[in-house]
Amino acid sequence: MDVKSKAYQELLKKRPLNVQALFGNTDMGLVSGRDIAAAANKADAIILAANARNPLVIKGVLRAAKKANAAVLIELAKSEATYCGSTFDNLADYALKYSEEMGHGAVFGLHVDHYAIKSQADVLKAVGHLSKIVNSGFTSVAIDASHLEDYDNFAATRALAGWLPTELGLEVEVGEIKGPGELSTVEEATYYIGGLNSWEIFPDYLAISNGSLHGTYDPAVGQMEGIDLTRTKEIADAIAPYGVTIAQHGISGTPLDKCSTFLKYGIRKGNVATLFQNVYYGIKMDPNTGNAITEGGTYTKEADRGISVDLWNKIVAAGDEKGMSRKSGDYKKLNLPFCDMILAEPQPIIDRIVDEIEWWAGRFFKAFGAEGSADAVAEIMAARVDHNAAPDRKVIQERKNYTAATAPGKGGNDGKNYDD
Repeated sequence: MDVKSKAYQELLKKRPLNVQALFGNTDMGLVSGRDIAAAANKADAIILAANARNPLVIKGVLRAAKKANAAVLIELAKSEATYCGSTFDNLADYALKYSEEMGHGAVFGLHVDHYAIKSQADVLKAVGHLSKIVNSGFTSVAIDASHLEDYDNFAATRALAGWLPTELGLEVEVGEIKGPGELSTVEEATYYIGGLNSWEIFPDYLAISNGSLHGTYDPAVGQMEGIDLTRTKEIADAIAPYGVTIAQHGISGTPLDKCSTFLKYGIRKGNVATLFQNVYYGIKMDPNTGNAITEGGTYTKEADRGISVDLWNKIVAAGDEKGMSRKSGDYKKLNLPFCDMILAEPQPIIDRIVDEIEWWAGRFFKAFGAEGSADAVAEIMAARVDHNAAPDRKVIQERKNYTAATAPGKGGNDGKNYDD
């Protein structure tokens, strides 16, 4: 958007309170996730949510967002913050840096992806931790207690979501993102969202287990992209009366032409993480899906893409030392020790990384119908009297119907980790 336009200047005045407190003297278009979710509905679009495991993802995605006039979410999962150079402490500062470099004008939110809750102790720890994260400038939170049985998931989500500022975006989850096979059901989704509604908790998005996988699909071991859009639509239709739409996780490896059909199935947020990591690593990718291509049981590094071959060889050596397979998803955990080295690469390498990230983000904006959606954000914010983006929704359920006895009983810990 044009920074000097009346619409953009009005948008700046109505940013969330935490953003005004931190960045009120800047022209950074950091807005509430609530406004971005509402804009997706208004513009009939899907919002790209890009996981910034390396800060260069922020730069490329914001450039693409400004060029396409598309609203976007920059996100980081709770677990990613422990093994990436991007953290909850520095993400907003990187966003400001890169927004300033291009003269501002991108309209975006900062989203806490997969804030995992696995016990009541985690709920209590989250109070202090999420307070700190919100105070650092994040404008949307995904509470993920899907590791728990359905009632415990509902109770934990209700507790934390009821405590967070209602003007910030909210995503919740039922059914862990496990890949093809186990699917969330309409019954558990309506129990979960209906129960939250009865407690005046109004999420923007529901993440479900619908066949997607976090990371790379490995055809050599039978892994194939398999998002079940029929089940997705069934759940989307069931929760639509509550004003909730679907957040699609695990899009890396999904054909872009399939992504372009997601709108028909109630999906309004699309998470992309591993694909952008493949870009800055310079791993050979399927040009239609972004899935990493393995050859001879190993990732294939392309010399003219991503980081330098020399730095890639150092990353491989570090992975070997840790006992990682050379086609392992654990390569994501090498982000932290090599973040500064990636950022210190020669400028031509930085430029090609950022250019390719921008190119991929632009393709997603087009597939998601999100071009021009920043205008919808500005229109929504202009119609409000002040900063408060809390949704105007009605309670349509009764609390007495949402108890441990009435819960479907799904969920539970299978001993594996699906957090990012």
